[in-house]
Order: sequence, then C-alpha cells, then structure tokens
Amino acid sequence: PQELARAYRNGTLPETARRQLRTFLAEYGHRAVAEIDLGVPRWSEDPAHIINVIANYLRLQDPEQAPDRQFARAAAQADAKIADLVQGSKARGRLRSRLIAYGLHRARGSAGMREYPKFRLIVALAALRRQLQHVGDELVAAGAIADADDVFFLDLAEARVGLRGAELQGITVERRRNYAREMRRRHIPRLLLSDGTDVEAAMAATATTTTAGAHLPPGTLTGAPASAGTITGTARVVLDPAGARLEPGEILVAPSTDPGWTPLFLTAGALVMEMGGPVSHGAVVAREYGIPAVVGVPFATTRIATGDRITVDGAAGTIIPNGATGPDTT
Repeated sequence: PQELARAYRNGTLPETARRQLRTFLAEYGHRAVAEIDLGVPRWSEDPAHIINVIANYLRLQDPEQAPDRQFARAAAQADAKIADLVQGSKARGRLRSRLIAYGLHRARGSAGMREYPKFRLIVALAALRRQLQHVGDELVAAGAIADADDVFFLDLAEARVGLRGAELQGITVERRRNYAREMRRRHIPRLLLSDGTDVEAAMAATATTTTAGAHLPPGTLTGAPASAGTITGTARVVLDPAGARLEPGEILVAPSTDPGWTPLFLTAGALVMEMGGPVSHGAVVAREYGIPAVVGVPFATTRIATGDRITVDGAAGTIIPNGATGPDTT
C-alpha cells in the first residue's frame, strides 16, 4: 500500500486507478482513522489506508461477500422485514398499519442523516488542520521547530511565541517522546476507585468465579452482547487499522473502533472489542453487517493473540478459547 500511495502521489499509478482514487479522495479525503485528532494525517495526504482496504476486498474469494452484494442483500432483507411488520400490523387496523409503514420507511430513509453532522465537522477539522500546517511551515522557517507537524504538539500560546522567534524544539521533542510512550500503552483504565483499583481488571479476574460465570470454560472472556450469532474462527488482533491485513472470516479483535475501521467489517467474521457498549460504533456496525460481536471485553487485545482459535457468542457475550498458536498483533 505504501508503494502504491507513493505511485499515486508521483503520478505513476495506472490512469484508471489514479482517476478513481482521485475522485474518491476529492469527496472523502478529509477523513481518517481517529479523525477527531487534528494531528492525524487525512486520507488525502496519505491514501495508503484506502489502498490497503481495497487490497483486503480483493482477498474475498466468495463473490457473495463483495461489498455491493452485501449491501444489496441487506437492503432486500430490510425491505422484507418492513413488509412483514406492516402486514402483521394490518390485523390491528388499517390506520395503524399505515402509520407503521410510514414510520418505518421514514426511519430507514433518515437514519443515515445521523452521520451528517459528524461528516461536516470532519470537513471543518480538515480545513483547520491545513491552516495549522501552514503555521507549522512558518515555525520551521523561523527555526522554532524541526518539522511542520510538530505544531500539533504546541498550544496556541506557544505557537504565537514561536512565530516571534522563540526556540521550541526542546518542548516538541519531549512531547513527541511522551506521545510515543503513551501510544505503546495497551490499557487505559476507564474507571478507578479511590484506592486505585482498576474496576475492569477486577471484574475480569472474577468473571468466571461468579455464579453467572461458573459454568464457563477456563479462559473464557466475557463482555456485553452486541450482535447476535456464534462463530468459531481465527483471531486477528488489530491495534491500528492503517495497513491492517484481515483475511476473510477472521475475527477482528480491537481496542475500539471508529468510522475509519468500518471497511474491515466487510471481511471480518466477528468482532471483539475492549471498549464500548451495545450502542457504540463497533456494535452498531456489526449489527448492520450481520456479524457476531461482543464489546466491553477488558484486556481483549492482550488476552487474545493473533492466530488463536476462539468461539464468539454475540448473544451470550462470551469468547471461548479453542487453542492458540502464539502472540502477534497488527
């Protein structure tokens, strides 16, 4: 993907691919993984993630798993479900049936609009990022920082001081070092008691010793049921979707997800997520794509390794190990 991204930027990508990628980026290039963070490059700056997504699609062997067919199948299922609900309501009266039909069609037609405010926000953030990059260029020219992207490690007051000639490289080097260290942190407690107890860790340690978990096999992980269904497959731990390789049918194990992760769902057999609840991004998308999902599973990315055979029960909220082949992450 990186080589193809360079070929795109250099203008050496085949014309058809270059034209279609350019068209896509013109409309969606302002987006990115973790796109709320102004310091994260947009797809228009580095299209390697999009190219990698296309590569994942090309690994699909079953034509029925192609994105367009999945969407068409889901649309047909939705139409059939609406027709079934409307037909069933006719016994309660014609007016009720019409109101239900109207409400269901209205909800389906409008549901996508809930993403529109976020979409427009990201457009604005991308424009703000471009402005800050210009400031970064000026700071480099002034000798205040070494790299234009170091501007994202400064606050506004520091940037103003830098534009007046202050040297800020010591600050940015230290903050980059701290940032790199924090990015290696595998777990950030969502809730701490006053004595420092990590609630998630305590719950995970006792999950299989409680009455509810006493019947579960050793090593079973539990979380919140998010999308019904049961599947046994090979786990793939992904910490960053950029450049991630997910084979068709593999079980995606992730810390959390946002819209930048969505393309991986098309090839995933199931989802296991450390963060979130039934209405979090990953849970909702898993239901939309019809794959089993369990979310809110503490330490899932460290207790499950790439290559492990696991059984995910999206209705029960359990992940049962079936053997492992060794640690690895993407």
